[in-house]
Amino acid sequence: MPDIIKDTRYLRTKEAAHYVGLSARTLEKHRTYGTGPAYRKIGGRVVYTLEDLRAWADRGACASTSDPNNGSVPPAVRRPDQAPEHN
Repeated sequence: MPDIIKDTRYLRTKEAAHYVGLSARTLEKHRTYGTGPAYRKIGGRVVYTLEDLRAWADRGACASTSDPNNGSVPPAVRRPDQAPEHN
């Protein structure tokens, strides 16, 4: 899989999830709940750029556990004010 990541401009959900260290299902939940990285739909396919994945992951960067930025990447949980969405 590293060759795919290195040589591809867009990653499908499975490769994108591998890149950020999540399961494909967790990344799908993030997409559904609006808590994940930016994505694009090309035809019926969902794709991610490396830049968008890095930017999303970088939102959670911290220097220590007391860093005020700690935890800015939310978990894949539906917010109470959010209706279920179908992709």
